[in-house]
Amino acid sequence: MTSFRDLLRDAKSRIEETDTAGAASEISRPGTVVLDVREPDEYEQGALPGALHIPRGFLESTVEGKLADKDARIVVYCAGGVRSAFAADTLRSLGYTNVVSMDGGFNKWKDEGRNWSTPVSLTAEQRNRYQRHLLLPEVGVEGQAKLLASKVLLLGAGGLGSPAALYLAASGVGTLGIIDMDVVDESNLQRQILHNVDRIGERKVDSAKKTLTLLNPDVNVVTYDVRLGADNVLDIFSGYDVIVDGTDNFPTRYLVNDASLKLDIPVVHGSIFRFEGQASVYLPHQGPCYRCQVPEPPPAELAPSCSEAGVLGVLCGIIGSIQAMEAIKLLLGIGESLSGRLLAYDALEETFRTFKVNRDPECPACSIPKEQLVIAEYDGLCMPHPIAAPV
Repeated sequence: MTSFRDLLRDAKSRIEETDTAGAASEISRPGTVVLDVREPDEYEQGALPGALHIPRGFLESTVEGKLADKDARIVVYCAGGVRSAFAADTLRSLGYTNVVSMDGGFNKWKDEGRNWSTPVSLTAEQRNRYQRHLLLPEVGVEGQAKLLASKVLLLGAGGLGSPAALYLAASGVGTLGIIDMDVVDESNLQRQILHNVDRIGERKVDSAKKTLTLLNPDVNVVTYDVRLGADNVLDIFSGYDVIVDGTDNFPTRYLVNDASLKLDIPVVHGSIFRFEGQASVYLPHQGPCYRCQVPEPPPAELAPSCSEAGVLGVLCGIIGSIQAMEAIKLLLGIGESLSGRLLAYDALEETFRTFKVNRDPECPACSIPKEQLVIAEYDGLCMPHPIAAPV
């Protein structure tokens, strides 16, 4: 019968090994992947910085989904060097061509005083709740922890703010601010899915907080039952990572644009009109801002309100969900945002079109240093409308 010692010796004969000093040298090279194959409880007590964690028992079924490049240099380690040897042999059999096992493992690394850290961790309840997120290599535990530490401010608890807020809360964004000074009306319920018939007459921010807290107790909902204006916009925006703009008038959009430039906070924009919707992302001083896209508001006759022109309720869900997706991508630093692009959706044709938006080198807002921006009201410059028509 083959002994464990014989199996280990055979595995080591087929793999490359290095000591901790050699591993440190390998890790310092750009592109090297550090793979931790210990059990979750070991990993949570300390690990090499930036290590990818895949327990040895899940390696065969998981690694190809998380490490697509089979020619990448991989330094694999465990507690003492035994499991990592078997893991390196397994990776070799799966077609990985450039794998080295760290002899001595994490215990020796730590005893030698080398750099290590305590990884971010989730509770058992959070691991269960966000399980589908954790399976995504682009998210994982670190990404989910990043979402839980993030702060997103939603401008409006209405048609766009409702679906955006629901999906951001469900995704585990730790702090959701909501600003809205309206009350729930029966006519809202056709599209504003944060609310229900029992809450008609309630303040919208209070109704929204009840819904989101019941959906996910991890989320801290901060409410602002005030009018957004030049006197409070900087104080309200400060501290947030992303602004999700569901406002429905041009003066407020210009105000939001200027405040985001002043504070360097990205804005995820959405607008709706009848059967059409639009979305874009404005990254301060990196891409075009809202003023680059809409230098002047259209005349009032070209921007009728939804009470005059109507809006299909489900359209709000589509555009609001796109806004939530763009916000999450910004928070995680993944994918390609809609910065510099305007996404236009036509529900009747069921088509999406993307238009390029260029930055205006003479834009009165983003072409000047942010210190020179003056936050002011714009009601006197353009007339507000309940729903702004896509432009």
